[in-house]
Amino acid sequence: MNDTLKTLVTRRSVRKFTDRPIDREKLNMILEAGLYAPTGRNSRDTLFLVVTNKELRDRLSALNASVMGSDGDPFYGANTVIVVFADRNRTTTVEDGSCAMANLMNAAFSLGIDSCWIHRAREVFESEEGRAIAREYGIPDEYIGIGNCILGYRDCPLPEPLPRTQPVIFAE
Repeated sequence: MNDTLKTLVTRRSVRKFTDRPIDREKLNMILEAGLYAPTGRNSRDTLFLVVTNKELRDRLSALNASVMGSDGDPFYGANTVIVVFADRNRTTTVEDGSCAMANLMNAAFSLGIDSCWIHRAREVFESEEGRAIAREYGIPDEYIGIGNCILGYRDCPLPEPLPRTQPVIFAE
């Protein structure tokens, strides 16, 4: 199995992280992979808000938790969060952002960095406080949150894969 296929098959979502920071060079490689994700009609209009500032990270975590009615940390201690945004006016908004999320997570794993897709970015950035944060960083109002890609170094064993049971149907 080549390295790309091995990454795709062995990557797992991780939900317990150390406080070890991600090297900026590796983070830039992950972001570049996200920027090269396919987009409908080659629009290339996904945006990334890269959060390494602890205060902002904790603020986004609290907003995300409040959507669930919780006070826990939905970012599981990860110290880097990439919020993926896409233009709500595109017909492929969710698909474009989802492809970017997949590229980010797979690129991270290929570099020895773990990740997890955390939902509720849309709800957080539709709130008044979330919209204010987005505007503060120059994210246009027509962009919606697609997902939060949390990144870091795991503080747990890599989860075992669950069996794949969905059918593959050939129409030959």
